[in-house]
Amino acid sequence: MATANLKDIKRRIKSVESTMQITKAMELVASSKLRRAKEKAERAEPFFNMLYQMMCQIVAESGDFQSTFLQHHTGGAVLLIAIAGDRGLAGGFNSNVFKQVQIRMEELQTAGREPVVIAIGRKAVEYFQRRNVRILAEFENIGEDITVYKALDIAERIVTLYEKGDVQAVELIYTNYVSPLVQEAHHMHVMPVEHLEHAPGGYHALTTYEPSPEAVFDALIPKYLAGMLYCAVIESFAAEQAARRLAMENATDNATEMITDLSLVYNRARQSAITQEITEIVSGANAQS
Repeated sequence: MATANLKDIKRRIKSVESTMQITKAMELVASSKLRRAKEKAERAEPFFNMLYQMMCQIVAESGDFQSTFLQHHTGGAVLLIAIAGDRGLAGGFNSNVFKQVQIRMEELQTAGREPVVIAIGRKAVEYFQRRNVRILAEFENIGEDITVYKALDIAERIVTLYEKGDVQAVELIYTNYVSPLVQEAHHMHVMPVEHLEHAPGGYHALTTYEPSPEAVFDALIPKYLAGMLYCAVIESFAAEQAARRLAMENATDNATEMITDLSLVYNRARQSAITQEITEIVSGANAQS
């Protein structure tokens, strides 16, 4: 009976050790992907910051400036771009985004406005498919390998919907990478474009835009939106890897602690079995004498 118990404990220790090797490997992979995602975001940031500054400059230099992308529309649905992960085992990463999306959808429905969704990430696609939500487009497994061209393709589709009046506003919900230990679900309004007048001033009407400032501004919008999508997807992917690294680190620590406890139980059971065997041998020898 004691031998069977020892075998069960030893089998359990080996099982936990195998699980710990997997979680440790996943932790290392997540750390590597996190580093590459941060480097990718840092390389892209200056270009899109310059685009934003150029848009601010056009608005500041043009006294009577009008663009459909600056005006609030009354018709059409509200487009929510929801960015989640493609895999699980990342703690509360995906659930935090979905909570933000659910809150916003309830607000829109209460106000009598229809929410529609573009789902980015397999978990987002699965989440909205299980619910009665109108999905305009689905994109899976693009977080790690997204390119500017892919982001521009998505942005141009959104801009077309906005210009046609099918959507009255565009909002983005994703996870912002704050630090290796902190990731926050972030909700931001994308279109109509706002707060350009709050950008750093100092512009002077020294530039001539052909054919017009409005035409140049409208031509920049798809690239501006593509930049926001590109950076948000990379930021979300980095946050996913950070959350997974932390979850796997905790799982590895728990496995280590469990192995320590099981080893202690195993040693106690083994010592008890040895003591029992010695006692039985001594008792048998005394009985024969």
